[in-house]
Amino acid sequence: MERKVAIIGAGVSGLASIKCCLEEGLEPTCFEKNDVIGGLWQFTDIPEKGRTNVYRSVVSNTSKEMTCFSDFPFPESCPNYLHHSLVLEYLKDYAKHFHLLDCIQFKTTVYSIRKHPDFTTTGQWVVYTETNGKQASTVFDAVMICSGHYTEVNLPLDSFPGFENFKGQYMHSWEYRDPKGLEGKKVLILGAGNTGGDVAVEVSRTAAKVFLSTRNGAWVLSRMSKAGWPNDMVFQTRFLSFIQGLLPVSIRDKLLAKKFNQWFNHKNYGLIPIKSSLTYVIINDELPSCILCGSVVVKPNVKKFTETSAIFEDGTVEENIDVVIFTTGYAASFLFLEESVRNVCKSSTFLYKQVFPPHLQKPTLAFIGFISVTGSILPAVELQARWVTRVFNGSNKLPPMNRMMNEIAKQKKRLLKNSLHQ
Repeated sequence: MERKVAIIGAGVSGLASIKCCLEEGLEPTCFEKNDVIGGLWQFTDIPEKGRTNVYRSVVSNTSKEMTCFSDFPFPESCPNYLHHSLVLEYLKDYAKHFHLLDCIQFKTTVYSIRKHPDFTTTGQWVVYTETNGKQASTVFDAVMICSGHYTEVNLPLDSFPGFENFKGQYMHSWEYRDPKGLEGKKVLILGAGNTGGDVAVEVSRTAAKVFLSTRNGAWVLSRMSKAGWPNDMVFQTRFLSFIQGLLPVSIRDKLLAKKFNQWFNHKNYGLIPIKSSLTYVIINDELPSCILCGSVVVKPNVKKFTETSAIFEDGTVEENIDVVIFTTGYAASFLFLEESVRNVCKSSTFLYKQVFPPHLQKPTLAFIGFISVTGSILPAVELQARWVTRVFNGSNKLPPMNRMMNEIAKQKKRLLKNSLHQ
């Protein structure tokens, strides 16, 4: 008898999980709250509460060769870097080719997942769903959480003294679709990640002035290497990864900083990362030119807001700010999980290999895509899904709980050590 697996979400992680379940002899049922697949790659003109989508101009930061699933390449006709519409079309083709759509229940919200009363012996879960106002509960042998970590908007208004007095407009990048309505205005963007860089460049074409405020700085890399190849194909290789692993963190970071500064000197642009950390890397081909031309001005963190101005930590003041855009990211939220499980899964660092909660008596709950990776997320979630489904069908075994807890502790220690060296 096939083991039944519930999959929450039909985005990139969910689709990979359905396919791996089918390949490993499991019976997947995927619950998707929207009426389409694709997750955040599904563009909508108007922001919808509880739904995160790309903005109109988004292009992938990884090349098609490095982005695709292992057994389903992008068509040769696709450019090296992909507009979001091409990524969505690819995901639709992937789902159709591997017959995944039959496993998905659309317009179905999962509002609760609870351990079955005999969980300690069976490892089963009860999944409570709602479809068009009709509620149902189903028992599953295992659950794969594929809802991602872009669920809750991070809008840190309290982190900026005086913001309650600011009279201008403000928004989170979750609301941003295009520069329409920002023409001729002075715009302050808080956060210099990939989204912050993209929005700054795009808005600067029609705005009066754009200020990009960064707390930590960032290394800015081009999509194209010196030789004209996609950058990720040149630098994300097993050999270079092996060499980097042999070097002390401080030496590795100095060598990479030298490499990154070959395109332009980040210090001159006000972008040098405070800790020289490789955590702060963004992909943007146009940002350096915009800064050089003065259409984007890099500023440090905001110390305080007044009714119309922003005071920065270096003492400078910018007056008459019209709009503030928070590109401050998102936080994961798993409110549908029972509290005892949810509390242990606040961060992927609390999970074994960033996938399995180590404290459960049975390894029948897994998180797919609850990670930040260097490169494309697609191959990463595919590998996670392969491993998880083989654990679910008994082909692979997890270590005892104490060993998993020890490894998690070691990983946290490594992360702390790296942050101290940076």
